[in-house]
Amino acid sequence: MALLSPSSSRHHPLPLVAALMLLMAMAARPSVASLLYDQVEITWGGDHSFFYMEREGADVLALCLEETNGGSGFASKDTYLYGRFDIDIMLVANNSAGTVATFYLMPEGEVPWAYHDEIDLEFLGNATGEPYTLHTNIFVNGAGGREQQFRLWFDPTTDFHTYSIEWNPKHIIILVDGTPVRAFKNHAARGVPFPTWQRMRLQGTLWNADEWATQGGRVKTDWTQAPFYAYYRNLRVTPCAPSPGVAWCGDEPPESAWFERRLDRAALKEAQEKHMIYDYCVDEKRFKDKGFPKECNAD
Repeated sequence: MALLSPSSSRHHPLPLVAALMLLMAMAARPSVASLLYDQVEITWGGDHSFFYMEREGADVLALCLEETNGGSGFASKDTYLYGRFDIDIMLVANNSAGTVATFYLMPEGEVPWAYHDEIDLEFLGNATGEPYTLHTNIFVNGAGGREQQFRLWFDPTTDFHTYSIEWNPKHIIILVDGTPVRAFKNHAARGVPFPTWQRMRLQGTLWNADEWATQGGRVKTDWTQAPFYAYYRNLRVTPCAPSPGVAWCGDEPPESAWFERRLDRAALKEAQEKHMIYDYCVDEKRFKDKGFPKECNAD
């Protein structure tokens, strides 16, 4: 892992003295998880990804993808059962076709696939000038196939934007700059699986998926544009708060409407009407033989 300054070359670490001073400053700070450096660890690709100080008290993690390195990723040091998770991301600029940057929740440790839960945000790269696609999916008990996709309504490569996952016993809500774009309701009472018991770890990655990511794999990664970088900063984790008199969110009574206030349904409807480009729940061709999943008709 290299420690760089925003003004230094992406390929050349700071001089040794400067790097050591930055490490010493980090080590001397109080044990308050305000820096991303404190909250996450690079899990792969640590030889070509790096943290740098954007300004005093604010750092950025740059994930790197080159043809020879396979990409890079990070994971939170802590695990969580319910909560609100916000992070600022600036995506790969220019011709990012074939690349995928991610932010997601996944169980800690080696979990058998039959118990695998996952809440995914995947940002599918584009040919220069085309809009980015936000691909979302939810896996419960090893089963996914719950894809919804959205065209981002801004250029996510010129500045940081906030992407959020709200996970509580009643809903999973995905938000972009505070606007809800997706909600997956807990319909366990109707036989629809919902993640309720596994602690999860936050993950982020940048990798090559040109076999499917851009226009169904028709547009491949142009490695002459490499190295590719996606930038992450300002992770905020807000624990799930139950209603008054309830010990923790998992004990919230089924009849409680406490978590309904977390979802702005009017804003969700507007965002989906304007920006959704794929919804598995209306894909008649895909489900013509076995019928739509139960959750598609539960709301």
